[in-house]
Amino acid sequence: MPTFFGTYSDKLHTSFTHYSKKLNGNIIRFLIWKSKYLSDKNFLLLVSIFIGILAGMAAMFLRTTVLWVEGSLASSSQFSENYNYGLLFYPTIGLLITAFLSNVIFKTDFGHGFTDILYSISKKDGKIDFSDIYSRMLGAIFTVGFGGSAGLEAPIVMSGAAIGSNTSSAMLFAKKKRILLIACGVAGTIAAIFDAPIGGVIFAAEVILFDVSIANIVPILLASVAAKLTALVLGGDDAIFTFRLKDAFQTMDVPYCIVLGILCGFFSLYFMIVVKKTNKLANKIPNPYIKALIGGLFLSALIVVFPPVYGEGTMLLKSLLSGSEIVIFANSIIFKELPPEYLFLGYVLVMLLFKCIASAITIAAGGSGGTFAPSLFLGGVLGFTFARIINILGWENLSESNFILFGMCAAICGVQYAPLAAIFLIAELTGGYELFVPLMLTSAVTYITVTYFEPHSPYTRELIEKGDIIKGDQDKKVLSNMKINKLIEKDFKPVLEKGTLKDLVGTIKLSHRNLFPVLNEEKEFVGMIQLNDVRKLMFETEKYETIALRDLMQRPSEIVEYGEMMDTVMKKFETSGAWNLPVIKNGKYLGFVSKSTIFNKYREGMQEENEEVW
Repeated sequence: MPTFFGTYSDKLHTSFTHYSKKLNGNIIRFLIWKSKYLSDKNFLLLVSIFIGILAGMAAMFLRTTVLWVEGSLASSSQFSENYNYGLLFYPTIGLLITAFLSNVIFKTDFGHGFTDILYSISKKDGKIDFSDIYSRMLGAIFTVGFGGSAGLEAPIVMSGAAIGSNTSSAMLFAKKKRILLIACGVAGTIAAIFDAPIGGVIFAAEVILFDVSIANIVPILLASVAAKLTALVLGGDDAIFTFRLKDAFQTMDVPYCIVLGILCGFFSLYFMIVVKKTNKLANKIPNPYIKALIGGLFLSALIVVFPPVYGEGTMLLKSLLSGSEIVIFANSIIFKELPPEYLFLGYVLVMLLFKCIASAITIAAGGSGGTFAPSLFLGGVLGFTFARIINILGWENLSESNFILFGMCAAICGVQYAPLAAIFLIAELTGGYELFVPLMLTSAVTYITVTYFEPHSPYTRELIEKGDIIKGDQDKKVLSNMKINKLIEKDFKPVLEKGTLKDLVGTIKLSHRNLFPVLNEEKEFVGMIQLNDVRKLMFETEKYETIALRDLMQRPSEIVEYGEMMDTVMKKFETSGAWNLPVIKNGKYLGFVSKSTIFNKYREGMQEENEEVW
């Protein structure tokens, strides 16, 4: 079975390659026409709008399909008046299907979209596989549609990024424009799926681009608007959350906003720790189907006790915003009606802890989804619980619906490390900016809390530790983008260790370099000889046969390993004082890297970084 599908997938890829060649020919003809009638700036704006339209279509397709799957499964499995038994086995089936798609059809790890996007930008010049446009969306349909406790934002954002990357490559854009168009795709998908065009723009700038100039924000704005309008045309005027402000913010709420921000910070840290540890445990299971099966069974067990952990959890948040907390106990085997307040709040708090575990299991078991929706759930329910406790104690009469929004904003900030995006996203969901001040306050407090204990976001932490991504320091960023394999100079003439001065003189006649690597019989680097060190000996012909090269060679104080990070290479140049250092791979000589070549590439990189794209 897997062989059949694998073969079919290969044939499909071959067929696509054939037609893509024809498409590339048409694109080249179009680009020739464009060069005559459109300026580069105007063309980039048109492409950004095009990407926004495609991103909006992709977002609406995924959202509509997942809702249809969820509704179909719910209506077809209501075997009992009091309990939907489909909740028990649908998540396992969804994870198994997703594992099959990941390992057999697409042969790629769905992973976490944001991390993959950042890695592609940092180390692959923004090039993302074409299949990522649809592969993770398809996986998300089965993961989330079948009840996996994850969000749709990671797969749809990956799809938008892939749309931007591949459109850019088709239009023969360079790296800087490709990265900008990736941000256009990301902004478009967020704008369409959350009904938040401003939030989409800020999220793309804050999470994907890090340091975007005001001029370069214009294409992202157009892409976000185009995606939102596309969603409206396709019937996407019903946002994930609809909210009408009932209670105005009061200054007496400020202390409680601060406390909620701190609580959301600690819950966000707990969530990230659970995700990290669950991934480590899951990585110990080599078989993806066993991993999906075990994860699905654990998920089903949690759903039996806490039905709200099923799926994204957006329906629960909608109900809480409308004041219908009884929905928490729908399909519950513990409570059939609203329990006393202390039991109710205790149940909700424990459910929050296990919602984090359920989301971590879904992702670690190979599911295609993200942590954005779970963080909304976490913050919204925590904000509701906090406000309810304060009201019960009689300390203050807090608006529970407002504090649901404050918690959602704080949790997005705490888990995604995107304070501005969190503020504008929730502000747009309210239909206005009446709650802008408390949203800013809770977001800031949460961000301070999480960054005190963990400076880097879950998307960048591992990449930063590996040196795959550099934030803030432009010098290090340029160095990290330089590849050692592209800097190796191979026009040095090697000599053998067992040779004599006569062999060296013969090699000198054929070389235009003044440095000669010395190798043993296994082609391993053992030393080097500089021309200045043997210049006088060259005229003593009587010593040609008696002086061995092993007696003339010197061992360099530093050696560069193939694949070594450029900042480490530069430190080796500083400590050694050399202008050329040998590069080896598994002991084998590859060539030399020179300080002057690195400086030239560094200067080019700095010019490229400071160049305005639009």
